[in-house]
Amino acid sequence: MFPTKVKRLLQLRNTLWGCASLKAHCSRLVLGIETSCDDTGAAVMDETGKILGESLHSQKEVHLRTGGIIPTVAQQLHRENIERVVQEALERSHVAPSWLSAVATTVKPGLGLSLGIGLDFSRRFVRQHNTPFIPIHHMEAHALTVRMLQPVPFPFLVLLVSGGHSLLAVARGVDDFLLLGYSLDEAPGDTMDKVARRLSLIKHPQCSTLSGGQALELLAKDGDKSRFPFRTPMGQTYDCCFSFAGLRNQVNMAIMKKEAEEGIEQGTLLSCVKDIAAATQHTVASHLAKRTHRAIVFCKENGMLPSSNPTLVLSGGVASNEYIRKTLSIITETTGLHLLCPPAKFCTDNGVMIAWNGVERLREGKGILPPTVNVCYEPKALLGVDMSAEVRAAAIRLPSVRIKIHN
Repeated sequence: MFPTKVKRLLQLRNTLWGCASLKAHCSRLVLGIETSCDDTGAAVMDETGKILGESLHSQKEVHLRTGGIIPTVAQQLHRENIERVVQEALERSHVAPSWLSAVATTVKPGLGLSLGIGLDFSRRFVRQHNTPFIPIHHMEAHALTVRMLQPVPFPFLVLLVSGGHSLLAVARGVDDFLLLGYSLDEAPGDTMDKVARRLSLIKHPQCSTLSGGQALELLAKDGDKSRFPFRTPMGQTYDCCFSFAGLRNQVNMAIMKKEAEEGIEQGTLLSCVKDIAAATQHTVASHLAKRTHRAIVFCKENGMLPSSNPTLVLSGGVASNEYIRKTLSIITETTGLHLLCPPAKFCTDNGVMIAWNGVERLREGKGILPPTVNVCYEPKALLGVDMSAEVRAAAIRLPSVRIKIHN
């Protein structure tokens, strides 16, 4: 028999554990799952936005060795890691699957083979645990991440730039966006990665473990951007859409010319890699800045932003680039907007931003599906209502803004 004192301690412990369990059940909890491209991410968050536990498996090193993201390789890596990543997020949060109020998962846009792994896992998970399902638009999640960190009221302008996407939109609500412009070909992150591969920057002693965009940003700090005066794309097209393929072609032509001048073969580091990196980065930043400037003017002329403290949110993986942030800050200072950027760790793909998007939707009761509903992934999906034609029709000519940034 236990002494009376010991019995009371055991009863107290069981009572406290019961209260903790009850608290977990009462607080609405969301599991977020992200597999849109090359990162397997999961996170558990409560309805206040507190991150209870997260896990992330990056495929960066694998894809660096293969010279770019191979969809079938990304798919297999997601398949091998998703169960462990989700389990780690749950264990670190001390949350049982039965306590979850919903599972939020990226279903669009992204690599189809990658999206499929996350969606298939989520389907099985929600049916097994009878949990509501919230399908997430990847770019909506990027746009709303900043609201997890500070109270940003709607509406606000958002520029989303990443390895797979670039767009300008007005966020009017959790699921209410007006799309002002988007990439007509490739994304800025993809362009910078391809330039870095063409320059063979993985062979540079400072860049062997960095992504292409990170390598360009690092080398550009010591480069002379004026040595290669690349043309800013779409200079005579007065809308808010983007195009980076033409810039990449300009850079490739410059690289070929320098290789011929230096008498070296493709795959050998040029002596001027820092200057090419600086010029490429500057031109990408200038293109983003000019389209964003036009979007701001269009929004002001049409009363789409609040007159008091209007905000531009810059998010997505490319938003981690400090030079691009500084360039956009010049535009916002000129136009009277407040620039907000999530910390770099929340700009890249992760389960936290998906969980937060799920929390926002759960709060408003939007897009919450029963676990038995069939959902399909969509590799391509616009964000919100497309207003790019109206922006183009406005044909806004911009005043000149000098973009001068000292490294």
